[in-house]
Amino acid sequence: MLFGAPPEGAVIFSENGVRFEADVVRGQKTGFFLDQRENRREVETLARGRRMLNAFSFSGGFSVYAARGGAKTVTDLDISAHALESAKRNFALNKNFPGVAACHHETVQADAFEWLVTGGEKFDLIVLDPPSLAKRATEMEGAIRAHERLNSQGIEKLARDGILVAGSCSAHVSAVEFFDAVRRAAKKSGRKFSELKTLQHPPDHPATFKEAQYLKVIYLKFQT
Repeated sequence: MLFGAPPEGAVIFSENGVRFEADVVRGQKTGFFLDQRENRREVETLARGRRMLNAFSFSGGFSVYAARGGAKTVTDLDISAHALESAKRNFALNKNFPGVAACHHETVQADAFEWLVTGGEKFDLIVLDPPSLAKRATEMEGAIRAHERLNSQGIEKLARDGILVAGSCSAHVSAVEFFDAVRRAAKKSGRKFSELKTLQHPPDHPATFKEAQYLKVIYLKFQT
């Protein structure tokens, strides 16, 4: 705090008409990941009629957008009970939207890496947006392997005509390296797939030098 008393409880704000809380005192970093705004909007356009899994969900940003977009069910998967309680409150904040009111919202507290191996349910839309897997340059190669393995596990959970939204915020893994890792996982699955798009930093979050270029997201659709 630079001036005044710390806020009591969460700060409520609006993003594209969706209301969220941000715990700016106890939450991760700023309490909300504003840099994923464009990807949340993109997920909303893909969600209608789909069963969605939001792995590493944090406070459910992607999930609320998907529900507003018409997702049938949304499952938030995160290891943090504190984050999942915030996700429930974010859904409650947006019950004025018919899609959110109609969507079945479930939370699962578990290690996403382990749950993806053991869980048996299939989903039509999966968002895999883990925390940074490479805190330093020496961890780059291990992080690339981890991304490939993680996305292979995610693809196993996709139903026919399912969509995978794979993200990375590891600054030490380049966009080319990350996208190639996800594509390798897709090819190894033996399933037919098409690449819908790739996105990086939003217009108001410019990355004008190499070290700032951390955010990358790739969208793949699997036919079988």
